[in-house]
Amino acid sequence: MGEPGTKEPLSLEELQAAGSLRTGRKHTLSILVENKSGVLTRIAGLFARRGFNIETLTVGPSDDPDLSRITLTVDGALHPIDQVTKQLHKLINVLKIRDLDPAETVARELALFKVSVDGPQRGEVMQIAEIFRGKIVDVGKRSVVIEITGGAEKIAAFESMVRPFGLIEMMRTGEIAISRGRQET
Repeated sequence: MGEPGTKEPLSLEELQAAGSLRTGRKHTLSILVENKSGVLTRIAGLFARRGFNIETLTVGPSDDPDLSRITLTVDGALHPIDQVTKQLHKLINVLKIRDLDPAETVARELALFKVSVDGPQRGEVMQIAEIFRGKIVDVGKRSVVIEITGGAEKIAAFESMVRPFGLIEMMRTGEIAISRGRQET
């Protein structure tokens, strides 16, 4: 049980023996909901009651002003994701749920970094931002604020490059995702 290539779930003991409870089985759910108060609370509560930790969560309007799109990512290794999606379908304000396949999805995240810079360091940090296709969105006497968009790996790589200069503050949005091609979500 739990050998590579099998679909059988691993037991908690097997996960702990492997040295980590996280297995990288990340699920990105795109949920279309009615734009009404309390919907997000009910959805988050459903995940909490099932023992899921929501890793990222973003909510925004869709092309219809009466509907919102919730994108959330969870690690589905400890609990089967299909059980929680069936219960999501039962919520009255939930219209459509899609577990997005990473190979067929475009996903991005936005991050803002406030980095300490003085004199020659300013040019060096600005060059790093340019390499990562970042935008300088604010410049102060002793700091710059840089906007980076991309996948989680790109944002983590940028963070590791600017941290030695003095990372004052960092803020990330969480992942948003959309399916590739003409598939509907």
